[in-house]
Amino acid sequence: MQITKEMTIGQLIQLDENIVPILMRAGMHCIGCPSAQGESLAEAAMVHGIDADTLESQINDFLANK
Repeated sequence: MQITKEMTIGQLIQLDENIVPILMRAGMHCIGCPSAQGESLAEAAMVHGIDADTLESQINDFLANK
């Protein structure tokens, strides 16, 4: 299973709740915000000044090693 940076934060969390700590470590502390649920990973990364490609890769590495 792989994610893309076009997926929403809500989709990522539904896919695997264990993605939340990865997002939190990256500085995305507003995971529970209603608006955050509808943002894509790329949009959220841009708002937080995080490289979306790196975050996408980190989440995919996590999912591959589960």
